[in-house]
Amino acid sequence: MSTSSPRGTRNLWRVVAQREITTRVWEKSFLITTVLSFVIILGGIIGADFFQGRDQDRTVAVVDPAAAEVVDAASAVATNLDDRVTIKADRVDDAKAAERLVEDGDADAALLATNDGYEVVGDRDVDSTVSQALEIAVSSQALESNAAAQEVDLSALQSGTTTQERLLDPASKDAGLRQAAAFGFILLFFLTAIGFGMAIAGSVTQEKESRVVEILAAAVPIRQLLWGKIAGSTVLAIGQIVLFVAAAAIGLAVTGQLSGLEVVAPAMISYIGFFVIGFAALASLWAVAGSLASRQQDLQSTTMPAQMLLMVPYFVYFFAGDAVKEVLSMVPIISTMLMPARMAEGAVPAWQIALALGGTIVVAAVMVRVGAAVYERTLLRTGDKISYREALASSDA
Repeated sequence: MSTSSPRGTRNLWRVVAQREITTRVWEKSFLITTVLSFVIILGGIIGADFFQGRDQDRTVAVVDPAAAEVVDAASAVATNLDDRVTIKADRVDDAKAAERLVEDGDADAALLATNDGYEVVGDRDVDSTVSQALEIAVSSQALESNAAAQEVDLSALQSGTTTQERLLDPASKDAGLRQAAAFGFILLFFLTAIGFGMAIAGSVTQEKESRVVEILAAAVPIRQLLWGKIAGSTVLAIGQIVLFVAAAAIGLAVTGQLSGLEVVAPAMISYIGFFVIGFAALASLWAVAGSLASRQQDLQSTTMPAQMLLMVPYFVYFFAGDAVKEVLSMVPIISTMLMPARMAEGAVPAWQIALALGGTIVVAAVMVRVGAAVYERTLLRTGDKISYREALASSDA
């Protein structure tokens, strides 16, 4: 079958792409999914900031003024450890009353004097920040008292005890944000590719099953149909991703974390580039999967190769070691998910990025070309489901 198109039909793929976009964008399921995802992303960022960023007031029951002074000192220490935590003392008559407050949940802990210092009493456990702050405050107070009793210059005694922090990899300060971005890249690519991919395969099979494709093929060259489906779906997918990024940006702006975008901006730009190339290649595979099926029930088996191609990097990211991730992030197509995630987590050598991108472009071009040949040969075939081996053997790509 000739793959060339008459001059007047060479741009019909644009009409097909426009049809794909306008048809899909007004589908109720697409609108609901898009709006719901937007709300989840926005609400997730705002909700996480609310629960993680709100102040945490802790109460420590004490019996005597000395313990109350320790708690006051511990509050300043706790603020240095975690600026959300404040500690206040609740004075009671005796140790039994202090323990009762802890048991009833009216106090987070009790600070009780012992023969050789203090003990921190909790119910099932004690908040780590509270425990650490009280320990530091007690030690500091005891050191001052003992130094004064021995007529020792405390400042001279503490000379040389200052500890400073120096990071070899400053990016690790943003580890939480970078990890969240990497996870978001992986999950977003996976869900988008699966969602749009199954829609592409399903629409091809539906058109084939209803014989609508025969009418379309009479007016539009089959390869033009494929180009249009790929282009339309890619535009929709990118538009959806841009919308989700906007939701994340709004959430960061509302929570005062907009500067965090600067940390992952380079990885985000690379993610879009990798996504366009990878999605175009996968879209051709999804379209072929649809053309191999004779009915909707066949899609479960014909779409399996595309699903497996997405599953591999997904599970590699979550379960494989760093060395495996590094190697597979340079493997074509798989790199479209793994490389942007690696870039979000930290610095990646330029040659690895270039290798991943270049290899993906080459393999994507081959996949689209082979996919187009298979698509031409199988789209109008009806009857039994067609295997990949049979389809490749019959193509002349």
